[in-house]
Amino acid sequence: MNTLAIEPGFAKSGLRHAVLCKVLTIWLLYEGHHPVLVGLIGKGIQRSKSPAMHEAEARAQGFECVYELIDLDERGVGINALPDLLVEVEQRGFAGVNVTYPCKQAVIPLLHAMSEEARAIGAVNTVHFANGRRTGYNTDAWGFAESFRRELGDAPLARLAQVGAGGAGAATGYAMLGLGAETLKIFDVDFDRASSLVRSLTQHFPDRSILAVEEIADAVSDAQGIVHATPTGMASHRGSAVPANLLRADLWVADIVYFPLETELLRLARVRGCRTLDGGGMATFQAAKAFEIFTGRTADGERMRRHFMKIAQT
Repeated sequence: MNTLAIEPGFAKSGLRHAVLCKVLTIWLLYEGHHPVLVGLIGKGIQRSKSPAMHEAEARAQGFECVYELIDLDERGVGINALPDLLVEVEQRGFAGVNVTYPCKQAVIPLLHAMSEEARAIGAVNTVHFANGRRTGYNTDAWGFAESFRRELGDAPLARLAQVGAGGAGAATGYAMLGLGAETLKIFDVDFDRASSLVRSLTQHFPDRSILAVEEIADAVSDAQGIVHATPTGMASHRGSAVPANLLRADLWVADIVYFPLETELLRLARVRGCRTLDGGGMATFQAAKAFEIFTGRTADGERMRRHFMKIAQT
């Protein structure tokens, strides 16, 4: 195979990344390869490690994958563009897309079918295209649970606080209840959204105590652990959703954010002596499941995790 030379730094911007993906796809086709085309739709996603993880795992298995970032910010569009974006990637021959904030629930009316878990959670992060149909899955819940089992498997689960009740929060709440959480108090800046998630989770876990609270302090005051499931802390959403004065040494703190791995919340928690879990494990293991849905091939989760750790700070 001939070599395709790309100028160093060419892919720095989102628009250049999109162009590069299209050029690479054309080049691979020219060389007689038929890459699996996938992507990520979301807002402020330029530091996502999903392209590197999926493409590296495909190469390790002996085939090509091109993973494109479809950033609402870079395109200058809002969530109302989601229907057109799905049509675009379907027409370009994508096997599927991941979707992230703010699209995980907005995508649901645009699907033909959903997995049982995605339906129960009420949020989708993976969409597979096949035979003219779109099927939605949620790999976030499994990814978060797998990361938690590996890193905080012995942590107490009797009384938990969760900050965030959006698509990611639906997945983490479902995951923690599935792991055995007995009481879960959910805080969101939108109380109605928190209440809606409580109603949904209660349907699937009727024997648990699941409550929406109006003040974050009410969720954290008697908790043994905190799950943070909002975009706050991302490179594009700096800060901490949990005030430092609410953190105590007897708490464990789990964050879903993975770029950067060291969020302000986790930094504050470590200063207070809390056990912490960053979002890297969830990012890796949800990606492994999505890879299997897109390609029909079993991903090596440990290999993807090792690759993620190599690139996590870039």
